Amino acid sequence: MLSLLSVLSIITACAVGSVALSSSDLVAAMREVMHGHPSSMAATLVDLRLGRALSAFITGGTLALAGVMMQALLRNPLAEPYVLGVSGGAAVGALLALLLFTAAWTVDAAACGGALAISVLLYLLARHDLRGVSHADGSTPLLLLTGVILASGCSALVALMLSIAPENRLRGMVFWLIGDLSGSQFRWLPTLVLCGALAFGVRAARGINVMAMHADAAIALGIDIAALRRNLFLCSALLTASAVSNAGSIGFVGLIVPHACRFLLGPDHRLLLPAATLIGGAFLVLADTVARSIIAPQQLPVGVITALIGVPVFLLQLHQLRKR
Repeated sequence: MLSLLSVLSIITACAVGSVALSSSDLVAAMREVMHGHPSSMAATLVDLRLGRALSAFITGGTLALAGVMMQALLRNPLAEPYVLGVSGGAAVGALLALLLFTAAWTVDAAACGGALAISVLLYLLARHDLRGVSHADGSTPLLLLTGVILASGCSALVALMLSIAPENRLRGMVFWLIGDLSGSQFRWLPTLVLCGALAFGVRAARGINVMAMHADAAIALGIDIAALRRNLFLCSALLTASAVSNAGSIGFVGLIVPHACRFLLGPDHRLLLPAATLIGGAFLVLADTVARSIIAPQQLPVGVITALIGVPVFLLQLHQLRKR
C-alpha cells in the first residue's frame, strides 16, 4: 500500500503544476518520456516534473530514514537528522561555495565535504559513546551534547556569511538554507546512498529492536552494541549529507514521519525503516508539488511547506500520545 502511495504521489507531481495536464495528456506524455523522445510540450513538462519528483522522493526518504536511525542511536524521540550538526557543516560548505563560486557542482561538493568533515570531527570527539561504553541504559549523552555544540558553531558561521554576502547572492543562499528543490533532478548517487543505508537498516533491524529496549539486554543476547552504534552513526551522517547536498536543509521530514509511522505501524524497526522511507518520500513529493503550484508560476521553498505542515502534525502527534 505504501509503495502504491509513493507511485501515486509521483504521478500527481507529474500532472499538477502551473499548467495542469489531463489524464489522457499525462498518459500520452508518459509514453513519450518512456521512449526517450519528449517532443510535445506535455511530454517536456512531464520530463521536467518527473526528474524533480524523483529527486524529492529520494530526499524525503533519505531524511525519514536518517530520522529513524538517529532516534534509535540517541534513544531520543526528538532526535532528527539535523540534531548532530551534520547539516550545519553542509550549510557552511554550501554557503561558502555560493559566496565564492557560481558553478552548481561546487555547491553540492562543498556541502557534502562540510557534512563529512563535521561527521569525522563528531566521531573523534564522541567516540567514547560510539564504542558502546557509555551509560548502561544505552543513552549517548556525550554524542548528543557534542553534536549540539558543533551545530551551534556552524550556525554562527552561517550567520556570519549571510551578513557579509552581496545582495545578488543573498536570495539564493537563503533559499538553500530553507530547503529548495527548484532545478533539482534525479541523480544516482543519493539513490545508492539511500538503498545502501536501507539495506543495512533492514538487516540490523532485530538488533536495533533489542538495543532500543535496553543495552544490557542486547549485549547479553550477543549483539555488538559498539559496531551497531558506529554503523548507525555512519549511515545517519551519510544520509544527512546526501539529503542536504541534494536539496538544502528541509526541516520536519525526519522528525514527524518516524513518529507518524510508529503511531500507525508500531515500533518494530523491521517494518518501521522501509515504511518511513516510503512515507517520507511520498510526503516530500506532495509538499514540493504544493510549493510549486500553490501560487504558480512563482515557486515557494519546499522547506516552508514542510514546516507549515510539520508543526501542527507534530503537536497533534504529541496530543494523541498523551491521550494514549
